[in-house]
Amino acid sequence: MKISFQNFYGWIFLLASLFLSNIAVAGERVLVNAAYIPLADHYAGIIAYEKYRDQMKIADYKITRMKSWPLLRGYFLDGQSDLAYVMSPLAMDMYRQSPTFKWVGQMHRDGNALAINDLINKHVNLPPLRIDRKPDAKVANAYTLVKKEMGRPSQVGVPSLFATHMVVLYKYLKDHGKTLGIGTGSEEDVIAIAIAPPKAPQFIQRQNSKGIAASFEQSLPWADVVETQNFGHVAWYSKDVLPWPKGHVECIALASDEAIKNKSAALKEVIFYIHKAGLDIETARNQGGQAIKDIATMVRKHIPEHNEEAIIQSLRKDLMVINYKNLNVEIPGMKMIMDLAVEGGILRAPINLVEFTDASFATEITVQ
Repeated sequence: MKISFQNFYGWIFLLASLFLSNIAVAGERVLVNAAYIPLADHYAGIIAYEKYRDQMKIADYKITRMKSWPLLRGYFLDGQSDLAYVMSPLAMDMYRQSPTFKWVGQMHRDGNALAINDLINKHVNLPPLRIDRKPDAKVANAYTLVKKEMGRPSQVGVPSLFATHMVVLYKYLKDHGKTLGIGTGSEEDVIAIAIAPPKAPQFIQRQNSKGIAASFEQSLPWADVVETQNFGHVAWYSKDVLPWPKGHVECIALASDEAIKNKSAALKEVIFYIHKAGLDIETARNQGGQAIKDIATMVRKHIPEHNEEAIIQSLRKDLMVINYKNLNVEIPGMKMIMDLAVEGGILRAPINLVEFTDASFATEITVQ
C-alpha cells in the first residue's frame, strides 16, 4: 500500500502525541469542549465530531452550540470551553479585552455572502445563475436608490459588528464609492446592524413583507437558505470581494492559554481531526451525489435549520465559495483583515499578531 508523505507525517504525529502526552491516563480521555455557532464556517468541527470523536485516543471531544456571538464570546472568555470557533475581527477584539488565548488554526476560508430582498433586487436584476453574480456596482448603487426612496438608509444584517462580514461590506462599498454606517447613521448609504445568524432569514423575510428594502451579509448557508426558500436572493460571495490566495481568512479556532498549557496533546488531536474532516468535506464536494448528502445529514443533526438543499448549494464544486483546505494559521491573511477592519472603524486599533498566534498546532494534512 502506498502511503503519502502527508498521511505518514500525520499518523506519526498522532503516535507521538500518544507517547508524549503527560495528561492522558490509561482508560481516560481529556475533555476538549468547543463552542460554535450554526454556520457553514464550522462544518469541519461538526464533521470531526460526527466521524472521529470515537477514534480520538487522547481527547474527549465535545461541541457546544451557542445562540449568538456575544454568548459565545462570554462563554469562552469565562473559561467554559477550551476551544472557540470565532470570526477573525471578533477574535482580535476579544484578545484586546482579554489576551488569555491564542489563534491555533482556521475553520475554513472564504464563506460568506450578501443576500438582498426583492425591493433591492428590483434595482439590481440579478443574473439567474449564482455563478454569474459578482460584486459589481449594482447593489451598491441600489443601496443609494432605496435610501432616497425611503428617506433613510436601509439596514443590512451582520452576525456581529466585529464580523469579518463587516470588513467584506466595508471593502465592497468603498470599492464603489459608498459608505457603511455601523449600528446607526443617516448620512451613510446603508447601515449595518447585528443580527444573530439563525435570525437573519426571518429578518429579511419580515422586512420584505412590510415593503422595506433590506439585506444581510452572513456566513453560508444562510444566503442560500433564503434563495432556496424563495424570499431573498444571493447577490455575491465574499471570495470575490476579498480575493486572497487559497481563500481569505474568516472564522478561526481559538484555544485558551489554560488548555494549551494543560491539554496540549488533546488539542492537537482535535485540530488534526478538524483538518481531516475539512478534507472529507472537500472529497464529498468533488464526489457529489450521496457523499455530499451524507455531509448534509451529519450537519443537520446539529443545525436542522440548514436545509439539505442550502447546504449542497453552499458546497457546490462549480462555485467554490467556501473551502476547508489550508487551515493552518496564516498571519499575512489575518493582517489584511485586521488592516481593513481598523481602516473601516470596525476595530479601534491593531493587535500584535505574532503574540496572538500559536503555530505549533499546524498539521501537514491540511496543506494543499
